[in-house]
Amino acid sequence: MAKRHLGVAALAASLVWSTVAVARSAPETFADLAEKLTPAVVNISTSQKVSGRSGQVPVPQFPPGSPFEEFFKDFFERQRPGGNGDNGGDNEGGNRPTRRVSSLGSGFVVDPSGIVITNNHVIAEADEITVIFSDDTRRKAEVLGRDAKTDLAVLQLKQEPGDGPLPFVKLGDSDKSRVGDWVMAIGNPFGLGGSVTAGIISARSRNINAGPYDDFIQTDASINRGNSGGPLFNMDGEVIGVNTAIFSPSGGSVGIGFSIASNLAKPVIEQLREYGKTRRGWLGVRIQPVTDEIAESLALDEPRGALVASVFEPGPAAEAGFEPGDVILKFDGKDLPVVRALPRIVAETGIGKAVDVEVWRKGKTVTLSVKIGELKEDEVAALASGDTGGSQPASVAALGMTLSSLSNDLREKFEIGGDVKGVVITEVDDESAAAEKGIRAGDIIVEVAQEEVTSPNQVVDKVKQAKESKRKSVLLLVQRSDDLRFVALRLEET
Repeated sequence: MAKRHLGVAALAASLVWSTVAVARSAPETFADLAEKLTPAVVNISTSQKVSGRSGQVPVPQFPPGSPFEEFFKDFFERQRPGGNGDNGGDNEGGNRPTRRVSSLGSGFVVDPSGIVITNNHVIAEADEITVIFSDDTRRKAEVLGRDAKTDLAVLQLKQEPGDGPLPFVKLGDSDKSRVGDWVMAIGNPFGLGGSVTAGIISARSRNINAGPYDDFIQTDASINRGNSGGPLFNMDGEVIGVNTAIFSPSGGSVGIGFSIASNLAKPVIEQLREYGKTRRGWLGVRIQPVTDEIAESLALDEPRGALVASVFEPGPAAEAGFEPGDVILKFDGKDLPVVRALPRIVAETGIGKAVDVEVWRKGKTVTLSVKIGELKEDEVAALASGDTGGSQPASVAALGMTLSSLSNDLREKFEIGGDVKGVVITEVDDESAAAEKGIRAGDIIVEVAQEEVTSPNQVVDKVKQAKESKRKSVLLLVQRSDDLRFVALRLEET
């Protein structure tokens, strides 16, 4: 590896105060660490049978920025009729012989018995998996378990008589890592096994919209196609991340790579080893962020926590007394500075465990005790609702909307189910705050200021009360199809 310019090291070393902890200076070389760790890092070769019928060659799906994304896109395009490398001799029926497609990735051994960690997308749909060590030793592997939501997979190497313990590495504590710390990646970029790159942690807790539990370490250590599933090491030789994705307009490394934090990976790996699948905690609420306007509407001191938009019935939260409009501030003693912290914390909570949850409800703090359930992907719950009576349309000038009670004609016009209740929005002023927030005709106002409404006059009264209380905005619970969300609307002068 070309030696990096480390001119900042002398400056860093000179900034020493007796009362302040000093960051570790840049290492003179990574050679000793690389020599020690490389034997436990493996290349993963997979093969897959694909249909011979033209136009039906499957393209694997990877997270955005995956090191394999562009490579496979190009490769599979060439397999289709008209693409470079296409066998133009298909018969009229478009049939071709079944073929094998190969791919390469990285992984690392975490147990001397032959447990290997990699990315789910590296081994997805594979018929055969071969693990190749740095000394070119090859072992067949089988999948113990995999999890698409965190893009992790656990493999078990097949042992032969006389096989001894394998070299392995340990998972470290990613929470102890800081932005600016040195890190080293070892992997199989472009099929070049045993490649070592180094850099620093550029950012922590990155959300790249790859899944509901995103907690990525961003690094400028070069990560390219084929590094997927490989380890990101700290200077103690511990794995603090699983290299997964890159941000790259060109397809090559531009110094922005992402690794799954080891503290997110640990419980997933443990469950995949024990059960062959993940068993995540489930609270049973639909949540959304708390904006400045929503915080002001709820008299909350600052935007924080997770706003409960709806509660699934039956479900743990419903049994514990959660209500739409509650803001979850603490879960099992852990603060929730941002909304996306909640799904991960709940998922990692033991199934059946009773925890205390602190919520903000109608201007005061309430503590609820909930027994965590198990998340099941096919779990679908409908929110209970009833029908409503009628009244005359009303215009709410302060919100820029015209409202009406639900009638058979309006239900038919806006395709509103018979079990939906609330007040229907029939017109929205294009220049209004409602239009800015994406509210449109056909949406249903279910609550105003956390109180149910069934007639336009009730909405008018609630808005009037909010203005008299010197509120700058009013909180609405709005339903569109089966989706419920809270919207804080600025109160306009009338």
